Amino acid sequence: MRTIEWRNGTVVTIDQTKLPKEEVMITLKNCEDVAEAIKTMKIRGAPLLGAAAAFALALTACNSKAETKKQLINELEKAAETIRKTRPTAVNLFWALNRIMDKAKTLSASAENVAAFIVEEANKMAEEDAATNRLIGKHGARLIHDGDAVLTHCNAGALATVEFGTALGVLRTAWEQGKRFRVYVDETRPLLQGARLTAYELKREGIPVTLITDGMVGYVMRKRMVNKVIVGADRIVRDAVINKIGTFTVAVLAKEHRIPFYVAAPKSTFDLAHTSAEIVIEERKPEEVTHLGSQRIAPEGVAVLNPAFDVTPFKYVSAVVWETGILRRKDLRKVRANRYK
Repeated sequence: MRTIEWRNGTVVTIDQTKLPKEEVMITLKNCEDVAEAIKTMKIRGAPLLGAAAAFALALTACNSKAETKKQLINELEKAAETIRKTRPTAVNLFWALNRIMDKAKTLSASAENVAAFIVEEANKMAEEDAATNRLIGKHGARLIHDGDAVLTHCNAGALATVEFGTALGVLRTAWEQGKRFRVYVDETRPLLQGARLTAYELKREGIPVTLITDGMVGYVMRKRMVNKVIVGADRIVRDAVINKIGTFTVAVLAKEHRIPFYVAAPKSTFDLAHTSAEIVIEERKPEEVTHLGSQRIAPEGVAVLNPAFDVTPFKYVSAVVWETGILRRKDLRKVRANRYK
């Protein structure tokens, strides 16, 4: 499943708010379209946000009428700032913007050639993400065995990336290798990415999937109905994994029940310049909690807390799978000391 791609000067992507009822493709024509798609969750998932950010700059470059490189860079800086303001937590978005802007500024070329480079670089980054996910899947599949029952939280599949997925990429690869297992998916309140997106992806792949509510995680672990957990990540800092709200709860329960807790994420998700205390956790609008779709489910005027992410310290993480292999606990200690390259 290809989630996003460049087509003749536009960006085409899946509107994830329509799933699983409809598979609707939307066409984005400029940076503002991309920003709006990110803010409204039509585009979501850390690696996909990186690709979308890169394509936002490509759209700006493609549409630019700048006559000089300096004028083009100024336009790109404004576009990058627009994208930076959309979502503050997932680091891939910032990584992609910085990579393109840093390279563009060093080019000794005309505005036209710089614009062409940016379009080429954005497409290159999308292809890199697809290849990276395949590598993560290859390495992570070693952790999955016949007869396993694996719990996953939120959506770290093809829909969260350019294609294939991180945590679900591991499961897809293991399934392609002939291993047979079952996946438990928690619904992931408040936007139900587990129920709407992960269950949808696994069902399409023919991988046996059982949907549970978030509050059932402790129950299925105590009953020994799952024996492994694998999730994605929105940012990995020196002391923790930052991921969809509820991940920390799953990790604590997994440790209590002696169940391995694995994280799958690309290098672009690593932010070793910071610790968890320094990261801004996105707070989203109250309506996501007080409503299901357009239907109000909470009293008018009730106070709402709605952080999009939480922090899982490394002591709860059994291993991190990335494109170069598997980081075990000893490796995570090096990450904490900012000594891992």
